[in-house]
Amino acid sequence: MSAVAHLRAATRASHQHLERHLDVKARFGSRDAYQAHLKLMWGVCAVLEGRFPLGFFGEALGDYELRRKLPLLTRDLIALGMDAVTVPSLPRCPGLPKCDDVAAAFGCVYVLEGATLGGRTLLPLVETNLGLTAAHGAAFLSSYGDQLSEMWRLFGVALDAWCSTAERLVSADVAAVATFVSLDSWLCGKPVIPRTTHL
Repeated sequence: MSAVAHLRAATRASHQHLERHLDVKARFGSRDAYQAHLKLMWGVCAVLEGRFPLGFFGEALGDYELRRKLPLLTRDLIALGMDAVTVPSLPRCPGLPKCDDVAAAFGCVYVLEGATLGGRTLLPLVETNLGLTAAHGAAFLSSYGDQLSEMWRLFGVALDAWCSTAERLVSADVAAVATFVSLDSWLCGKPVIPRTTHL
């Protein structure tokens, strides 16, 4: 079983809980609601990307700089009318795992990379309903452009290479579940009891 498949199984319960309570229709139905969602996601990425500065992963995830979402979220928020000076003062998500080791950090990035895949399915909603595009207001949802599948594949390769032991897989599992739980509470106000399935 690949490390991606392992993490998918370990986080299934917490991931499904989040999906059930994330009201996509309302969240992406107006510019105000969409902007509020982006502010919350900014608060998540500001914390995690602050904990994983450039160079944190070394060669384990050599393209990490290209995967950072904070610049895209900042660009979108400014396009939607926020002042560039105000963005850095937005609230930040509490409770996200600290991730003192690379394996745990991979667990957090797994959640963000999965959200990137999901974002692509939401892009048509904001294009149609809100008149936004990848170039204006929807850069975060359109992350990686036509390289989305390849970036996900490369992440899986890197994850497999690093989390090649049971100990590292458990560390990634725990961090990924904790990230989903924090997202659930932060985005929806509906926390779920963390549950990790170790295979």
